[in-house]
Amino acid sequence: MAGVLAKKCISPLMLLNRTLSAPEFRAQCFYHEKVVDHYENPRNVGSLDKKSKNVGTGLVGAPACGDVMKLQIEVDDLGKIVDAKFKTFGCGSAIASSSLVTEWVKGKSLADASMIKNTDIAKELSLPPVKLHCSMLAEDAIRAALADYRLKQEPNQQVAAEATN
Repeated sequence: MAGVLAKKCISPLMLLNRTLSAPEFRAQCFYHEKVVDHYENPRNVGSLDKKSKNVGTGLVGAPACGDVMKLQIEVDDLGKIVDAKFKTFGCGSAIASSSLVTEWVKGKSLADASMIKNTDIAKELSLPPVKLHCSMLAEDAIRAALADYRLKQEPNQQVAAEATN
């Protein structure tokens, strides 16, 4: 049975090179290769200066599974996202969703970033239904980071409006 399962999940060449431990074997069988790639090689892990007026921070969590995701975006003066960082405590799908989102938002306008949907994330990573909450969390993190950035911009806009009146 294990041999049949191995042929479906893992290429024969991989079995010649090394023996897989149980977690690696399960990861190869149940996670899409894009999830495994983003989990093993996460992009843009880290933090930006949350006190900066050009940085928006979104901190979201899913009490049902215990995943917590922090997404930060740095926006230039033209409203374009120039950098994004994340820190996530959670499963491989949550980490992969965070990593993917940081790649997707870079270079986008605020309006374009707000159009990223959990369904797009889930489709790109081929998430199974039981892991869809991870893509929903990533979408929520984008929205929270955008809202935080916009909130930081309001006092400056009000001061500028008062100065022109």
